[in-house]
Amino acid sequence: MNDWPEGWNDDNRGGNRYGQGSASDRPESARAMPHVQRPVPPQQPAPSQRRPAPPRQRQVPQQPGGYDEGPQYDSGYNTGQVYGGGNGGGHGGQGGEPGDGGYVQGRPAAAPDWRRRIKIGALVLVVVVLGVSIGTYFWADSKLKRDVDLSKVIERPKSGDGTNYLIVGSDSREGMTAEDKKKLHTGSAEGKRTDSMMILHDGGDGPTLVSLPRDSNVEIPSFVGSESGKKYEGKGRTTKLNAAYAEDGPELLVRTVEFNTGLHIDHYVEIGFGGFAQIVDAIGGVELDIPKAFKDKNSGADFKAGKQTLNGEQSLAFVRTRYAFAASDLDRTKNQQKFLAALANQTATPSTILNPFKLYPTMGAGLDTLVVDKDMSLWDLGQMFFAMKGVTGGDGKSMNMPISGSTGGNLVWDKAKVKQLVEQLNNDEKVTVSGN
Repeated sequence: MNDWPEGWNDDNRGGNRYGQGSASDRPESARAMPHVQRPVPPQQPAPSQRRPAPPRQRQVPQQPGGYDEGPQYDSGYNTGQVYGGGNGGGHGGQGGEPGDGGYVQGRPAAAPDWRRRIKIGALVLVVVVLGVSIGTYFWADSKLKRDVDLSKVIERPKSGDGTNYLIVGSDSREGMTAEDKKKLHTGSAEGKRTDSMMILHDGGDGPTLVSLPRDSNVEIPSFVGSESGKKYEGKGRTTKLNAAYAEDGPELLVRTVEFNTGLHIDHYVEIGFGGFAQIVDAIGGVELDIPKAFKDKNSGADFKAGKQTLNGEQSLAFVRTRYAFAASDLDRTKNQQKFLAALANQTATPSTILNPFKLYPTMGAGLDTLVVDKDMSLWDLGQMFFAMKGVTGGDGKSMNMPISGSTGGNLVWDKAKVKQLVEQLNNDEKVTVSGN
């Protein structure tokens, strides 16, 4: 006799089949309850009064560890439930998307947002680079010795197009020990004199470097003393150009150059013996191709012909040598131009600028002994440096001041050529004048 309502039997009720699976495509109930024999009703109900079959329930998945042992039953199981949590974030969004602080069962965690991470990393890198660059700029700017006051120079010519720098190499031995003076063959003379003078014009038609021989015959004009403030009237006195510097320093030298050329000097830059040698050593030497061997006991020069790398001591000897050449000071100025262009080319390179172990020693060596005018900025100095590098480029030109003869000891400038040269520089035109 069947104890179940009509249409029910052990096969479709699942009796005694717990744990054996089912042939039905619907899952078994979460837990099979113990079978309890129901009392037989005294009378079979009418078909319309028969109880409907109870709905089948989904199987409850295995619960994660941490639950109390023993059978558990959760008739409220939700197939979209998210495990994990923290701050109520265990519930997924629409479509079972993972919420913050959790994960969707059966799905891996979301992949890292690499695009966002790269953007943040790039931003941090830019901030660091800007910070280092700004810090370096102010560090270097603070080391410049702005000792030259061009406002003391009187009766100045009008400014032309482009920028004119007066670059001076002095024989200053400031900061040098007795051993340094002996090693560099500088002697021990007191004070300082100009060992080389050049005008660097930076304009639209390319840079032009004009050397001013130290033995040039020039007129000392009226000037105001840099220390006394007293005005000294010009008397038509002529002397060597380097005597102007020895008489009253950079301000009188600028005044004398402007008076004898008619060219306005915008900035003044001076470096001494010691700083020059230190810069060369800081960048690891300067490579030069010396066409002909020469020696000079006065400067300590002893060079063979051919390509070679000069250290600081050798470089100083190279630019100071004059007695080994037939044209003396004129040949020396050519060597100075050649060396400075090579120095600029080998310093303004990524291997130096991007290498802090080279950049900071190089800048420190140069800035410690560099003397400039009060209006000179670090930006102006950089512009001058790159203009110097461009002298050997396709649009650059280097030359000596045109010479027409000599007085026997002093070199006389060719006034007609000098006038033409100055006009071309003031108008920022291509220089066609040739020098010696």
